Amino acid sequence: MLRLLSAALILSLAACGTPQERCINTATRELHTIERLLSEVEGNLARGYAWEEYEITRSHWVRCGPIVPSHVDKNGKHITPRPRMCLEDYTDTLRRRVAIDPASEKRKRDGLIAKRAELTRTAKAQIAQCQALYPE
Repeated sequence: MLRLLSAALILSLAACGTPQERCINTATRELHTIERLLSEVEGNLARGYAWEEYEITRSHWVRCGPIVPSHVDKNGKHITPRPRMCLEDYTDTLRRRVAIDPASEKRKRDGLIAKRAELTRTAKAQIAQCQALYPE
């Protein structure tokens, strides 16, 4: 059992990447976030609107409680009970279009481009440091 747990732990750690890959991933995490945000802003500008996610709670009927088997009442009549039903809430996530201010989105885009350039310079130095620290 201990061998199995040890093997599972080693495999899970190996799946996380080499030390160099983990170092590079840490060094470029913010850059990836900026890239994702920039892509979203550019999509908003191209469409002319943004997408907003919102949640709505709804209810639906579900069978609940124990199901009583059919039986015969005291008059000899065969009774098949109905299942007990309960309302259960669930949440849906939906999207809707929302208006954007193109001038504001362009300023946001320009700010993200500037931040990306800054982070790229920083990330290049950190990547070089990771490669020197953890050669493969």
